Amino acid sequence: MSVIEPTAVPFASPAAAPGPRYVETPVAYDGILLAGFGGPEGQDDVIPFLRNVTRGRGIPDERLEEVAHHYRHFGGVSPINAQNRELKAALDAELARRGIDLPVYWGNRNWTPYLEEAVQDAAAVGDTTLLAFATSAYSSFSSCRQYREDFARVLQTTGLADTVTIDKIRPFFDHPGFVDAFLHGVKEAVEGFLAQGIAPAAIQILFSTHSIPTDDAVRSGARDIDWGEGGAYAAQHEAVAAWVMDRVRSLVPAAADVSWELVYQSRSGPPSQPWLDPDVCDVIAELPQRGRAAVAVVPVGFMSDHMEVLWDLDTEAAEAAEEAGLAFVRTPTPGVSPAFVAGIVDLIEERLEGRVAAERAHVTDLGPGFDVCRPGCCENIRAGFKPAAAGIAP
Repeated sequence: MSVIEPTAVPFASPAAAPGPRYVETPVAYDGILLAGFGGPEGQDDVIPFLRNVTRGRGIPDERLEEVAHHYRHFGGVSPINAQNRELKAALDAELARRGIDLPVYWGNRNWTPYLEEAVQDAAAVGDTTLLAFATSAYSSFSSCRQYREDFARVLQTTGLADTVTIDKIRPFFDHPGFVDAFLHGVKEAVEGFLAQGIAPAAIQILFSTHSIPTDDAVRSGARDIDWGEGGAYAAQHEAVAAWVMDRVRSLVPAAADVSWELVYQSRSGPPSQPWLDPDVCDVIAELPQRGRAAVAVVPVGFMSDHMEVLWDLDTEAAEAAEEAGLAFVRTPTPGVSPAFVAGIVDLIEERLEGRVAAERAHVTDLGPGFDVCRPGCCENIRAGFKPAAAGIAP
């Protein structure tokens, strides 16, 4: 366990403050902070919500309306808040079942209930040592560091920086509880296509995740690790997809001839800015020329069926498959499946117990992820470094 000088990690519990990669001593947390992205819950919320998401970037409302139509198609309601309510209830139940007396405080980065409310509610009853679970599994600015920066911002703006500490559960991209839904979804999709008489070589599996700027991707993850092209973000997704396919092929021997690749979706940057590709719909359009007759899209980058899944996959990708004449299946996200909920509580118990890294559950050689992010991890070069919790500065 590598240790940095004291107070290397701001806003942290005493066990995490020195900056170890893994906190291997028990921490008596007072509560769990469920940190979500947030989403609108009516047509009047859509533009204000998108202003929050894009704060500081000077994007006019006219351009925001180009994204707003995704939400307006579903009545202006994102499913993500309802999903987080379900997740909170499921976590409360699983914690109680295991005899862990910890309240779960839920707050969002971009819509009500906000993180500020959750942290203030916790502090008001004396719950000042918090362990955060961010609803994103991988390493990148938008999926990890941005949450950490929001934790720091909230503690500063509420005046609780000297009272409340926030540690963060490690990136859980390869925890068994998270990957369980993808494994079973791909297995069922392959078996379903085979039952329709589709040859294994005519089946394509596309593991889909949110595209991010290439500059963000190459800076994702700890800087003292060579992640390869695409940084930790791409490497983690590739490793999970490869593990899922290896397991499916061991369970369904005919799947040995099924092809797979990692694709991206939901790009939102200007055309001049490089983002990770290929795009899921572009790849689907090419599949007939590859001799494919069926495609299963696996939302490996997503925890639940929120807007990027409902619109970009269930709507746009499904339409692309129909136009290409392909049989189409979109496999499930973890959601509030028992395996996933149990897995989150396992991750909480790691930190309560100070479980040593060698005993932590993970399915790829890249895991387990670090409890404390390393210096400069997941930099956003457009915005620069801001104060962040749960990681060594900057």
